[in-house]
Amino acid sequence: MVKTASTMLPLGTEAPDFSLPNVDGTTVTRQDFTGQPLCVIFMCNHCPFVVHIREALAQFAREYAGKGVAVVGISSNDVGSHPQDGPELMQQEAQNAGYDFPYLYDATQETAIAYRAACTPDIFLFDAAHALVYRGQFDSSRPGNGQPVTGEDLRAACDAVLSGEQPGGNQTPSIGCNIKWKAGSEPEYFTGLPAV
Repeated sequence: MVKTASTMLPLGTEAPDFSLPNVDGTTVTRQDFTGQPLCVIFMCNHCPFVVHIREALAQFAREYAGKGVAVVGISSNDVGSHPQDGPELMQQEAQNAGYDFPYLYDATQETAIAYRAACTPDIFLFDAAHALVYRGQFDSSRPGNGQPVTGEDLRAACDAVLSGEQPGGNQTPSIGCNIKWKAGSEPEYFTGLPAV
């Protein structure tokens, strides 16, 4: 299993716009979350790193939605090579995993590129003005490392934002499977990333 790390988009970056189809048939845009903190997670159905945190991720999203943090999942994988990550199976996965948040499909991969996303999960937290304040791991648990899945890193970042503070500057990159780019269309920033 080749592991890829987040590119660590610069803090303060404004959340790129998106307008993508949700598994429920609606279209969701960044503007739908104007004025509230926004957590954008690039993820997919099959990645073992996402599967490893799926239960805790669903719980995190439910808990923090109640505190005012919007959570959006986006799958950008090429369904030509990975049909298990397509919209119909995303709908099934959202139901099975208990995802109450929008789970969007980025068919063109343009949204992933705009966010400089590289892996699944790749997590970006924006404050209420949609400036990037955290990009990094859910927590330090990985498949097979024996550490409990708590979401402590992302929770701490969200708690800071909700308290009107900045999350700590020592942010650990998320690590997971690489986004499955369409053949020959890997973005320049991605092709230069070392495997970890």
